[in-house]
Amino acid sequence: MDFRLTEDQIQLRETARNFARAELPGIAKHCEENAEPPPHDLIKRYAEMGFLGVNVPAEYGGLGLGNIEALLILEEFAKISSAVAFPIFESCVGPVRAIEHFGSDALKSRVVPAVCKGETVVAIAMSEPDAGSALTDLKTRAVQKGDKVVLNGMKRWCSGGGHADGYVVYCRMSDDPGARGIGAVYVEKDTQGVSFGPQENLMGFRGVPSSDIFFDDAEIPAENIVVPAGGFKKLMEAFDLERCGNATMALGQASGALEDVLGYVQERHQFGKPIVDFQAVQLRLAEMQIRIEAARLLIHRVACNAEHGLPSILDSSVAKCYANEIAREVTGSAVQLMGAYGYSREFGMERRMRDAWGWGIAGGAIDIQKINIASAMVGRRFNQRK
Repeated sequence: MDFRLTEDQIQLRETARNFARAELPGIAKHCEENAEPPPHDLIKRYAEMGFLGVNVPAEYGGLGLGNIEALLILEEFAKISSAVAFPIFESCVGPVRAIEHFGSDALKSRVVPAVCKGETVVAIAMSEPDAGSALTDLKTRAVQKGDKVVLNGMKRWCSGGGHADGYVVYCRMSDDPGARGIGAVYVEKDTQGVSFGPQENLMGFRGVPSSDIFFDDAEIPAENIVVPAGGFKKLMEAFDLERCGNATMALGQASGALEDVLGYVQERHQFGKPIVDFQAVQLRLAEMQIRIEAARLLIHRVACNAEHGLPSILDSSVAKCYANEIAREVTGSAVQLMGAYGYSREFGMERRMRDAWGWGIAGGAIDIQKINIASAMVGRRFNQRK
């Protein structure tokens, strides 16, 4: 067991860090102020730099590297902002990986390389008005008719909604109750019968589009079935990798906050000396560092253990839960250390705190992760309906 990064991994991280710090702060600020996603030409630049599909096999246009390499890059971009990191999140640990693992050869060949080239953005559509944490209550239905699948229903809280080019839609594909009837299909944005609600105005995640999606007799080719009915377990196994990405996005808010506040406390003077000279500030900084390092180790453990497959629900839930919680704590401490400067929208620290809260809701709320952890510990699922 070696916790050291290789020279290649260090160089990759430095390349990502240098690019992100030099090129992205101004774009991140524009995304935040205008609630707009990064421009398409930036995503193309990501592709040219090799930042998209880092852990996707080379045969599908990725770099063919490991999960650790992908998460190292993702954290450096997330330190700048969630908005500018989101395209990397979607390409490395998002729904495109479900297509890669479970989709037909035709679907994989059509979608995955396009994502790695920056030509296509793929989002996930899971939640519904009455099916969030209780995901197996979803009602969106797909019915196969010959070589077509007809989709009806709606999705809510879709990150990328209205902006992404395609969506992996969780839906009911048979009359079997609960999870047994659920599968997923890939739906392209311009499919007839697909429409979008207005963009959500969220507390954070500005620059990460979100909207309802409506399906009204939307017809898609049968080859766009990602997982048929009964494949809910497979879908959630793929989603366990997305939890690692969620945890890394949260970690990026925390580690970026610590880097910023570390510089601030050495420059800010009160009572005739830098505030870092006060013991209370030193203790707070140390606590922040401890939590960040622990979160990173948990995330990287999942990534390493999943290198030849998909991560376990226990490992991924532990990492996500802890990273989500410490991101809220660390960014809150950073705001407090910076005082009025931390609370001001002019300096960006409060944005980190708002985004940190969002990652603890997205992708399965913190308390749901704790239920997953307890279930894995005792070896059975708990029936929340009784």
